[in-house]
Amino acid sequence: MTFDMKKREAKEVLSEINGYDLSADGKKILYRAKETFGIIDAGPGKKVGDGKIGTDALEVKINPASEWEQMYNEAWRLQRDFFYDPNMHGVDWPAMKARYAPLVKSAAHREDLNYIIGELIGELNTSHTYIGGGDLPAFNRINVGLLGCDYELNQASGRYKIAKIFTGRNWDKRCVAPLAQPGINVKEGDYLIAVNGVDLAYPASPYSLFENTSGKQVVIKVAKDHSGKDAKEYTVEPVASEYWLRYNDWVESNRRKVAEATGGRVGYIHVPNTSIIGFNEFIRAFYPQFNKEGLIVDARYNSGGNLPSPMIERLSRQVLNLWARREGVSWVTPEKAPRGRMVCLINGYAGSGGDLFPYYFREQGLGPLIGTTTWGGLVGYSRGITLMDGGFISMPDFGFFNLKGAWDVERIGVKPDIDIDNLPEEAAKGRDQQLEKAIEVVLKKIKEEPAKLPEKPAYPIKK
Repeated sequence: MTFDMKKREAKEVLSEINGYDLSADGKKILYRAKETFGIIDAGPGKKVGDGKIGTDALEVKINPASEWEQMYNEAWRLQRDFFYDPNMHGVDWPAMKARYAPLVKSAAHREDLNYIIGELIGELNTSHTYIGGGDLPAFNRINVGLLGCDYELNQASGRYKIAKIFTGRNWDKRCVAPLAQPGINVKEGDYLIAVNGVDLAYPASPYSLFENTSGKQVVIKVAKDHSGKDAKEYTVEPVASEYWLRYNDWVESNRRKVAEATGGRVGYIHVPNTSIIGFNEFIRAFYPQFNKEGLIVDARYNSGGNLPSPMIERLSRQVLNLWARREGVSWVTPEKAPRGRMVCLINGYAGSGGDLFPYYFREQGLGPLIGTTTWGGLVGYSRGITLMDGGFISMPDFGFFNLKGAWDVERIGVKPDIDIDNLPEEAAKGRDQQLEKAIEVVLKKIKEEPAKLPEKPAYPIKK
């Protein structure tokens, strides 16, 4: 847009562009709209394509060794200029540059440079120091379509049984279950006999018949018997990833365990991260369960993202009063304030926002933390300055300190009030010792400190 100071009016210069820059005298604009570049006069009424620069035939020769040296120096400078601690954690930063620079001359691949820069910034011993990308060779990946199920080999027949079907959430694009669609009558225990007319039997892997099928229609033949008798065919659409299907199954399994162990008195919420998905998952689980007698808030494996303040704010709400009509049940203000006792599960795979979530949970006095110490990464980054070939480097530029005026959590983590780990041999049996402890603790808290709201009082009598 441009604004005329004399006429006091705004007009559009150019729309649907990805970016632009003004010339030094402010009279010309260089713009980009996807793959179109152009130079136009800085005035209203322009459209994409005006002043187009012919880039189709442009070629450029590069000297990788020279580029890599420049990018190494640039990465060093970016940390020097933006790192949150001007003293660089006491590291002699010029000496570090000299130490690793000779390795750049031996680099034979762009990934070598990423490795070297990673070692350089690793000297700062700080979280959120990431490096990646760059001008790397392109290659095609072969996708393998997935049915959202576990297979089990019948040794005697060489056939593959569908041992478990993940049902997912078919209204959520991330969590679509191919075998749980309307009209697909495949059951756990059925055998997968063939895929697109190709017979499936050991030693062939079932995955080998799903190459390049993600998002495409595939005809599968299944039967209740490994012989293939009375087999039926279904057209399904395999997915590229089962991650969210399996995640959803894990969360729902935990929720059921908690409900069964507590007679439905205690709710369960898992917060996978503190980004968009994490907020969605939190809200999806919070509102149906906020009024239970207890809540287990699971922040294990929380990969962070943003500040978890809105989640903590909801968990911290307290009932301030009740309302009642002549008939019906009473209601409270705030309406969606949790009523019950809470605990929070944590582990070493939770970091960044996953550190901050339990830290805030404890600071608000919401309940004990159960599990193992979190990652310990609360020096974050807010800038995205790319290297000359598009490579990525992060510069941790803001650090966390507490209300006592001391740096906190970074390199320390958030320690649990009740320290308990999931032993591998028990996890292999399907046990979750941390979740079991959380159930035990929250039930004890409910018994010792029941959170009950008062009944509607007797109506006042005029004297």
